[in-house]
Amino acid sequence: MAKSAKTFEVVSSMSRESYNDLLAFIAVARERSFTRAAAKLGVSQSALSHTIRALEAKMGVRLLTRTTRSVSPTQAGERLMLNVAPRFQEIEAELAAVGELRDKPAGTIRITTTEHAAEMVLWPRLAKLLPDYPQIKVEVTVESRFADIVSERYDIGVRLGDELARDMTAVRIAPDMRVAVVGSPDYLAERPLPLKPQDLADHECLNLRLMSHGDLYVWEFKKDKHPVNVRVEGQLTFNGTRQVLHAALAGFGLAYVPEEMAGPHLAEGRLQQVLQDWCPTFTGYHLYYPSRRQLSRAMAVLIEALRYPVQDT
Repeated sequence: MAKSAKTFEVVSSMSRESYNDLLAFIAVARERSFTRAAAKLGVSQSALSHTIRALEAKMGVRLLTRTTRSVSPTQAGERLMLNVAPRFQEIEAELAAVGELRDKPAGTIRITTTEHAAEMVLWPRLAKLLPDYPQIKVEVTVESRFADIVSERYDIGVRLGDELARDMTAVRIAPDMRVAVVGSPDYLAERPLPLKPQDLADHECLNLRLMSHGDLYVWEFKKDKHPVNVRVEGQLTFNGTRQVLHAALAGFGLAYVPEEMAGPHLAEGRLQQVLQDWCPTFTGYHLYYPSRRQLSRAMAVLIEALRYPVQDT
């Protein structure tokens, strides 16, 4: 018998009250913490622990391994999580869809995105959209790592177009993005201007640490179809481009940032651009979501508002 069929037999044989117990187990397994899961469910930690013990007793198998420092699913718990959690997500999605048969789209949409995309793309359009749809709630999480939107229960992810997985539906929400290497006039006045990427070895450069795998971002350049990647050195490292830009404005070194972000400072003379003929253009931001997902009315409205090119209304 298939794994999912066996799980269905177990679940269908349980009482209706046990569904709440399964939801409690899924919360603990996802959070890997009784404390965080209890806070999300709005119950006490002791009550949640009792619920999990009762569920394990009913099923006759241990679902979670508990230590003083961590909680993790057992092999049986992983199996139950893999097969049952998606079913509950489908039920939640259908209930939300039925609820949206009201006059106005409603519901909460969770989005994971980068700092630059949040500031330059998402926020301007959300600020225009949301006053017309007061029943749509949007939760935006800013992070440089590439989140698994399915397992982490995001509705939408936003990343550059060339970073998207093939099993996702993608919608362009911004034009292609050119990067710029910039520094303050005071900083550049004291050093020779870099004429090629290798010259960055003689400069203080502001590093960006990628939280997805902990490495420093390698600066990417391209000229006449010849790519050059450079690992730069400097006194300061940040995990956000906005902080990198601020350090460049303060004269601490050269920054590698989206040209659009540096634009106002370049226009006002607070920054100068170098290596223009080496700086590449990347595929613009896209939003993405699982291809098999049925869109709620709220998501459909949001996607249309973000779609590029923006339609005047």
